[in-house]
Parts: sequence; structure tokens; C-alpha cells
Amino acid sequence: MTTIKLSKKPTDNTSPRASKAPVRRSDPTKRDRSVAPKPFVKPQNEVTSEELQNRPTVPSENAPSKASQRNHRYDGRLKNEAAAESSDTFSKPLRRPTLDDTGRDTPRRGGKLRDGFEVGNFNNDRTTNPKFSPKPLPSSPDFPRLSKRMAEMGFCSRREADEWITNGWVKVDGVTINELGTRVAMNANIEVSKDAEKHQSEIVTIILNKPIGYVSGQAEDGYDPAIVLIHPDNQWKDDPLLHHSQPREFQRGFLKGLAPAGRLDIDSTGLLVLTQDGRVARHLIGEDSTVEKEYLVRVEGDLSYNDLDRLNHGLSLDGVNLKPAKVSWQNEDQLRFVLREGRKRQIRRMCELVGLKVLGLKRIRIGSVTLGKLPIGQWRYLRPEERF
Repeated sequence: MTTIKLSKKPTDNTSPRASKAPVRRSDPTKRDRSVAPKPFVKPQNEVTSEELQNRPTVPSENAPSKASQRNHRYDGRLKNEAAAESSDTFSKPLRRPTLDDTGRDTPRRGGKLRDGFEVGNFNNDRTTNPKFSPKPLPSSPDFPRLSKRMAEMGFCSRREADEWITNGWVKVDGVTINELGTRVAMNANIEVSKDAEKHQSEIVTIILNKPIGYVSGQAEDGYDPAIVLIHPDNQWKDDPLLHHSQPREFQRGFLKGLAPAGRLDIDSTGLLVLTQDGRVARHLIGEDSTVEKEYLVRVEGDLSYNDLDRLNHGLSLDGVNLKPAKVSWQNEDQLRFVLREGRKRQIRRMCELVGLKVLGLKRIRIGSVTLGKLPIGQWRYLRPEERF
């Protein structure tokens, strides 16, 4: 058996070949990338003299301009030709979109001009567009649905009311109602059974000190929702309900139907309420809610007395006047905001209107419930004696 020993070729770093990077072989079928491409010139269609003689003449006033576009979606005819034909089918002429009475472009949502959709008449003319007719009024305003009436009276939310009705836990004037959609009189006597009260006592409301980087609701843009923090490991060790005579232990069923009652921006921190109780959600974020929410806002910039008055009352967002607020200096670089409404990024946008830049925002109170000593990223149960 013969062994042959191969020696490596000596490498000379000073040689010109060693100093060059590897080069990919060029493909002769591809364009040379070192040279700029030639401008593309669209070839003109050649037309014979016979075609020119046989082409029908078009009056000058109807002659299409160079900017005319063809209706490529259908047969390739010019738009004005398609409009002339559509005028025989629809009584309304084809015209450019204009602004409606609200000052905005009429939403299209499938209603195209060629389909007979008239601009500026969205949700107003039932005869022209029955598909986009306005929301119908209640058929019996004096006899609302039972679930709606229960929510108005503060028994529970409408979703919970439907569940109670299905379980046969609701009586109207002494008669058990178990059919959804039942209408009742405004002065009807509504009673709920002890089973419904027991079910309601088992639902939870949780107070969370939300950190920065978590969204209030559904996950979005790769950020986790705040509900992922509701875990036994993150429960506050000093939660009074943990040291009660009958401590409330965490159950996975608490996460079912648990939703935030209000929102807190991803770059904000502080008190966030998550609840299974529809009454709490309605009280905090209902249309007629007047619950105060208090914030500490660290700002940068100069604020005059006039602008401070504007922050309290005098600003508008998206063309809507804001409700009166309570804004004052907490210290030399922090403002204290007390609001009765919660529009999207309201405080940050208010500060921008008076030339301030928000560096940090923390919610410390909702109604009479305060954040207190709850550490950031931890949660506790709402105590039975606490009320928003």
C-alpha cells in the first residue's frame, strides 16, 4: 500500500490574486449590471392606410384626450364611452366624487359609480341605495328587550342577561322568562334568582399595574396583551384577599371572559382594570360614564398660564370639543391630569397642542380605586368594599 502525501500550495498574500475578492462568473444571457439600462420606449402600433380610411370619425368635442384611460377591467373601451352607455341604464349621470354634507368623501364600500351609486347620498336615500339605508329605529321603544332593560337597570351586562334568561334565572312580573328577545314594559317588575346572584359573585375584577410594552386589548404588532400577566406568579403577595379568612385562590376560569375596561397606551404604565363583570365595564367605559381617571404626566417644554387654562378647558380633538378637565402642576416637571373621558392618546395629543412633549405617563386612579403600593407588573383582586 502506497501513501501519497499532498503538500499545500504556498499562499502569497502579496500576490494580486490573493488580495481580490471572489468574483461570480457573469451569465452571458443577463444584462451587464455595470452599465445603466437603456430607457424603455413603448413601440407604436403600425396602422395601414386601409385601416385609417375605414376608421370612423369622431367629433372633436367628444374626442378622447391623451390623458384618457381605458376601462381595462371590462372591454378596453374609453371611460367616456362606458359612461355614455351607462347613462342609458342609470338615471344619474356619472360624475366625479365630491364632498358630502359632513365634509368628507363619501365612503365607497363597494358602491361604485358605474353601479349607480350616487356620491354624497351615503346612508341617506333609502330608495337609491337600500343596502346602505340608515339604522332602523326601535320598533317598540316603550317595550325594550329584556336583556337591554336589565342592563339599563344595572343588574348585569346584556351578554350576561342573555345567559341568565337562557338558564331561567329571570322573572318578569312573577313569570319566568327563558326566551331571548322577549320585550317587556318599562315599568315591569324584574327579579333574578339566587343562582344568578351566586354566579355573579364568582366573577372577578382585577387591578393590574401595567408595564410599558404591553397593549391593553388584543395582541398587535408583536406586542403581548396585558392579560398574559394575570398569572399566579405575578399576583401581589400583599393582596388582602390572599390573607383573608377564606383566601381567594387563582383559577384558570378567571381568565374566561376577562377583558380590559378601558385602555392604556403601550408606552404608558399604571392602573388597568380587567373584569368579567359587565356592570363594571358599563360603569367605566359606557357612553354615559362620568368616572374620573387621574394621571401623572412627565413633560418637557414651557407652559404658559394661558396654555394651562386651555388644557383645563378649551381644546378640541378631531373637530370635537373636549370635556372640562383638571390639569395642574404636580412638581416642576410633572403635570396632574384628571379626565372624565378617554379618547385615543388624548393626553399626549393635548400636550402637543400647547407645545409640550410627553416623556412619561402613569395612571394612578380610576374613580375611588387607586393604584397604591401595587408593584409594576403585578396584580390584585378588586376588594368587595371597593367601588369605582
